[in-house]
Amino acid sequence: MKWVFWIAAAAIVYSYIGYVAWLGWRSRWSPRPVRRGASEPRVSAVMVVRNEEAIIARKLENLLTLDYPPDKLDVVVVSDGSNDGTVEILGGYRTNPRVATVVKPSSQGKALGLNDGLQKADGEIVLFTDARQMIEPAALRLMMENFADPAVGCVSGELMLGDPQSGETGKGMGLYWRIEKVIRELESSSGSVAGATGAIYCARKDLLDPLPQGTILDDVLLPMQVARKGLRVVFDARARAWDSPDLGETREFSRKVRTLSGNYQLLQLAPWLLSGENPIRFEFVSHKLSRLIVPLALVALLASSLFLAGPLYRVAFWAQIAFYALSLIGMARLKMGPLSRLTDAARTFVILNSAAMVAMVNFVTGRKAVWAR
Repeated sequence: MKWVFWIAAAAIVYSYIGYVAWLGWRSRWSPRPVRRGASEPRVSAVMVVRNEEAIIARKLENLLTLDYPPDKLDVVVVSDGSNDGTVEILGGYRTNPRVATVVKPSSQGKALGLNDGLQKADGEIVLFTDARQMIEPAALRLMMENFADPAVGCVSGELMLGDPQSGETGKGMGLYWRIEKVIRELESSSGSVAGATGAIYCARKDLLDPLPQGTILDDVLLPMQVARKGLRVVFDARARAWDSPDLGETREFSRKVRTLSGNYQLLQLAPWLLSGENPIRFEFVSHKLSRLIVPLALVALLASSLFLAGPLYRVAFWAQIAFYALSLIGMARLKMGPLSRLTDAARTFVILNSAAMVAMVNFVTGRKAVWAR
């Protein structure tokens, strides 16, 4: 039983602390800075939407007014079976030479929509984004500076959770994203990032292959295609897009389950990710896959510490009980003064790992996650 306890503890510690520590050491002793410079290649922004009548016009204006030469930036919008007013709104841009649309009468999913968008895009660089998030004016120009380095094939921006006026939130998923930011910055500073921020990332078009139908994590598979071809995937925290930190408990949980399910799907769609063809296989496993086993490790840790004798295991058991109690307080939204940040962090940790457990069950049972708006 002791070996169960220690293996479980090691898996949890490595996933959340050990990998970050290793990246910190690597970035210090083997840095790989990006040689940024002035760069203005032709860019095509590609976006797949479905039933986004409430925000599509705002998003298009956001893209068309980015601080980038208008003659070098166009937008391709794919309507994936929209049955609200989205298509009519897109029709209003028919006379705008910078906006091209692809209207699909029935939904075929985001992956095939992106394939259609890429076929229509004629830019050297493709900017991938979603309808909901607003991109800061200077973000595109800042990302293009990275492409002055010929070794860079993909650039990820940063997703900020909160409001541009009031700043980033410090609660809930905001904590999760700050941890992600640290990992991505360290991966980028010494190598390549294992994925990109779906709301804002760019890639050299000639490095991209068509996505398999039903692909959930295009923002992981497309950057990994770039890495497979020998170019770097880097993270630029200066290039930012903003999103709401609270989409509702049910919607946020479903989104996370879908994302984690996508990691399992990647192993089926692209088995080369675990082979020598993937130059950042270690980073991919450590960043994307190690967290998938954490829920099982948490259960094993709690169960083994319950049955093991000795003061160390007693302390470990009650520490876990106290942590989960804090998460319940966080879920109940009870005010705890200075402890509120801790309860919120515990709540986020438990929700994320609950989502990972659901994703694991979905994978084992064959239940598929699908793209939704």
